[in-house]
Amino acid sequence: MFKVNESNTVAPRVSKSSRPFRIHAGNLVWFHAVLFVAIMGAWYGMTETEILPKFFFGEPLKVALRIWDWFVGGEIYHHLGITLSETILAFVLGSIAAMVLGLWLALSPIASALADPYIKALNSMPRVILAPIFAVWFGLGIWSKVALGVTLVFFVVFFNVYQGIKEVSPVVLANTRMLGASKSQLLRAVYLPSATSWVFSSLHTSVGMAFVGAVVGEYLGSAGGVGYLILQAEGIFDIDTVFAGIVVLTVFALILDTIVGAIEKRLLVWKPSHAVTEPL
Repeated sequence: MFKVNESNTVAPRVSKSSRPFRIHAGNLVWFHAVLFVAIMGAWYGMTETEILPKFFFGEPLKVALRIWDWFVGGEIYHHLGITLSETILAFVLGSIAAMVLGLWLALSPIASALADPYIKALNSMPRVILAPIFAVWFGLGIWSKVALGVTLVFFVVFFNVYQGIKEVSPVVLANTRMLGASKSQLLRAVYLPSATSWVFSSLHTSVGMAFVGAVVGEYLGSAGGVGYLILQAEGIFDIDTVFAGIVVLTVFALILDTIVGAIEKRLLVWKPSHAVTEPL
């Protein structure tokens, strides 16, 4: 049960069976690739054998060919540019507004108490129902989609910023004040670092919400965008084009999420990085 090391101290022996299963990060890419091929193979096999009807589930080869035609022929770039513009604007504007308001309310108990019922009421409202109103206010251009995306992004980031500030240790605050820190120094050295992890956690979720706002807005009224292409394909029951649009949106959502992750890694240099993964 115990072993003696070189310094003559006794340390517990850890059995191999009690060690958590780990996968090296370098090998994880290969596992992801194998899993992706397996999923695509299962999709292809089940549609070719008619276990899954092609009319409802499409064909992976035709989906891949449609995506190829889009990018080679250049048809997708105009629509993708519209959707990405709406998504990025909604993500940036919604995140900045949420950070500012969340920080202010977290540091102002009176303002927080006054705004609390209204924040809860707005958060409980199904924001998708605002899309027709935004279409009337801002027209069928990109700004009605941006407005809808902002409402979806805002609350995800807001509550994380608010909670991150509230979770600051009172002991750390008391010690920092004892050292003579001013309010601005407290903000820079204590509050913001405490909220940063919470913020980036919410930003990863907000990327997807911004895409949802853009695509839903395009569904309800637009003349361009990937959501518009999907809507047109649904109208003629072209399931392959629908899946192609979904794949394109998913890939670019992952790209934006990767960018957020890179910024997070750059800013949170104090946070330990994990070269291996463990089971959930």
